Amino acid sequence: MQPTRHLLKRSVWKGDLPIVRPQAGKRVIPIKTQARSATILPNFVGLKFQVYNGKDYHEVTITEEMVGHKLGEFSP
Repeated sequence: MQPTRHLLKRSVWKGDLPIVRPQAGKRVIPIKTQARSATILPNFVGLKFQVYNGKDYHEVTITEEMVGHKLGEFSP
């Protein structure tokens, strides 16, 4: 446990999404996440996420129309 953890908001210390761009010609590996409240950014376009809905993971491919929304909106 870090001594300054109680001074920060939970979203700061709980971790970030492991965003790694796939190299050209390689298979895109979906990123498993439970962060349904994560906002979709423009650099996520083309990536695949597996979003946890409380029971199982649903695969979501990010398109340009999804930018600005939350990941949880696309996992029923």
